[in-house]
Amino acid sequence: MQRRVLSVALTFGIAVGIMTLTSCSTTEARISQHPEMYQRLSPSDQALVSQGQIRPGMTMDAVWLAWGTPDQRIPDKMRVRPTETWVYLRYETPPSYGGPYYYGPFDWSYIPPKFVYPSKGVTFSNGRVVFFRYLTPP
Repeated sequence: MQRRVLSVALTFGIAVGIMTLTSCSTTEARISQHPEMYQRLSPSDQALVSQGQIRPGMTMDAVWLAWGTPDQRIPDKMRVRPTETWVYLRYETPPSYGGPYYYGPFDWSYIPPKFVYPSKGVTFSNGRVVFFRYLTPP
């Protein structure tokens, strides 16, 4: 019995540690950790970034403050100019999913499936936003 309690505690501790290390930062946290980036922005861009919004012409730093680190970075060329597109993904479990159960080391374990959707993307040229789009899941 003591071994099972220790196993549960260890599993819980590992899960909490992983969640802490991989937790997503918020716009407010990024701004407070990098106030110098935020202060370099114009007042109108500061207002947009604070709301998690971007606009054409914004810098890469402003987009990073507003949206965070992208899940994918795609280098490309638009005509002859180098570009970079940032893609942000959303991991979602459909609410109506009644799929198979996974019984792991504990009978109560259930890992629902996660579907990955691109949620938004932004393309930069010369370090400035030239195009961005919010995407909806299929």
